[in-house]
Amino acid sequence: MRQTSHKKPRPPLAEAALERLALHYVERYATTRAKLATYLARKIAERGWAGETADPIPALVERFAALSYVDDRAFAAARAASLTRRGYGERRVGQALRAAGVGDEDAEPAREEAREGAWGAALRFAEKRRIGPYAAQPPVDRAAREKAIAAMLRAGHDLGHARRIINSCPGEIPELDGC
Repeated sequence: MRQTSHKKPRPPLAEAALERLALHYVERYATTRAKLATYLARKIAERGWAGETADPIPALVERFAALSYVDDRAFAAARAASLTRRGYGERRVGQALRAAGVGDEDAEPAREEAREGAWGAALRFAEKRRIGPYAAQPPVDRAAREKAIAAMLRAGHDLGHARRIINSCPGEIPELDGC
């Protein structure tokens, strides 16, 4: 026999409840202003709004940013460093930051870091995928070479870097000079 839930519907959110939800969210997740605003909008859509102000989200997000509970620049730096360590290129880093809602002004230092570490990230990606200098043997046909280059491009690497790495013989790690 199936039991039905007889829970009362939850009351609409007020200012204090919305702030508690926001605090809980920022203490659990590294987030951006845009992600926090999206989360709060979803909660208001689920439960309704009983507060006095018409749209409390922008003011609450700005207050949390002023208190440094939310820091888009620090989020961008951490996300860019993480992606670069995992072997992703500058273009992929930029896409991830845009998807997280980080503005250009806050994202630029992180993108610059990714630009400076592009060669090392490309080598890490090649090592992880066992291509180029980290392959057991060089790709023998054109399709295998194109597949390896496509993988590097999808990871956000520059075409010049991808070609230079794919053209490297196994065991011969190329230097950045000349790129």
